[in-house]
Amino acid sequence: MINSMSDPLTWVTIFPPLVAIFVVLWKKEVILALFMAIITSEFLLLPNIDFLSPLYAILTSLERIITVFTDAGNSRLLMFCLMVGALLTFIRISGGVAAMVDMLINSGIARSRRSVGLLTSLTGVVVFVETNLSILTSGILARGLFDKYGLSRARLAYIIDSTSAPVSVLILLNGWGAYVLALLSGYDFDQSAAQILWGTVPFNFYALVTLFLVFFTVMSDKTFGPLKSYDQSAERDIIDHSHEYEPSKARFMILPLLTMTFGMIAFMYWTGDGDLAKGSGSKSVLYATALACLVAYVMMLISRKFSHIQLMDSGFKGIGELLPLVTILLFSLALGASLKELGTGVFIARLVGDFLPLILVVPMLFLVGALISFTTGTSWGTFAILIPLGVPLIQTLGLPPSLVISAILGGGVFGDHCSPISDTTAVSAIASGCGLLDHVKTQLPYALTAGGITLILYVIAGLIMI
Repeated sequence: MINSMSDPLTWVTIFPPLVAIFVVLWKKEVILALFMAIITSEFLLLPNIDFLSPLYAILTSLERIITVFTDAGNSRLLMFCLMVGALLTFIRISGGVAAMVDMLINSGIARSRRSVGLLTSLTGVVVFVETNLSILTSGILARGLFDKYGLSRARLAYIIDSTSAPVSVLILLNGWGAYVLALLSGYDFDQSAAQILWGTVPFNFYALVTLFLVFFTVMSDKTFGPLKSYDQSAERDIIDHSHEYEPSKARFMILPLLTMTFGMIAFMYWTGDGDLAKGSGSKSVLYATALACLVAYVMMLISRKFSHIQLMDSGFKGIGELLPLVTILLFSLALGASLKELGTGVFIARLVGDFLPLILVVPMLFLVGALISFTTGTSWGTFAILIPLGVPLIQTLGLPPSLVISAILGGGVFGDHCSPISDTTAVSAIASGCGLLDHVKTQLPYALTAGGITLILYVIAGLIMI
């Protein structure tokens, strides 16, 4: 249908994400919403329309979902999420989580709600090598502590999600930095691409404001919006709280987590041929998680408290618990690929127009980046679309390069935080044990607050610097 139109970049390209949003609000069911959005997108991609078109759209939607597995990075991400289910089950039934919680409380490290939140957020800051690893490590470490102190899983999901990507896009000594550097390296600037990239750090207002809100929430122990009601429910549930499994030894949790963290760094170094920043994040996080599962399995087998049959049964049950969320992630990846072919992101990007006042170009790039990231569920895809559009603006209008690039990066992360089809949103829900829609609903007011403040700061920066 789209191919038959004179201009393929028409307003109908935004129909699929609108369908997803409508179905989510109507049925409160994400998998159905994503599948309907995929069907809508595939329908619009059909070259001709007839009475069999709805059937063709369903069939091509199934093929689109299957095509997700042809991309090795996507397959690794899905396998990683499934392995997380087994890993979480292993360290839980071993008694390692319960023992770790008791150890942190008895040692005084996790002596209060504030210290628990601070420990979680600082873990996310320290593990900046890869966002999914940061989310997973922080989430696993803090689950039991949040339950112990009556802190909601929704708050945990917010903290780990709103820490990982902002830290990764600020520190830049990781795959994020290497990716953006590669996108910038093909253009001629007065400065080097690396200088421009590092110059984005003080201007990446969304990442900075988001981290400020996270630490303010942790230190003040105050929440607002839907998250407040989730916290109040968690506080009521703290009464007579006991461990799900009897505490054993903390090493049953510590060693798999250390294996995963240091394994990730080692595999990044290995896959990057000695250059950490050039390592493959998807390979490294999969290998590290698989190694952590193996360590947990061997430790539990050696303890003689579990047989091989028991461990295999428990591992597959853990994987089964995560199948709904992994299905959401699979459909999200399929929808993103379909929307890319449809041209949704490029159409939204071109809405910036050629007649904006100069001082509004940077704020508008931030908003367009957020819109693309929200509708497609990918911040990296947003960077790939907008940087080639932003660089000519830098070169022809004389705009500050670091300011423009920072707005694109911040907009991508902002939309990613708001989007229910983002992979980091799904992984945060998995790691925290929070429902996906619960996480989106409770994080949205914080993301919108940070986004509003950021927009004002970019207007002010435009007035001063342009």
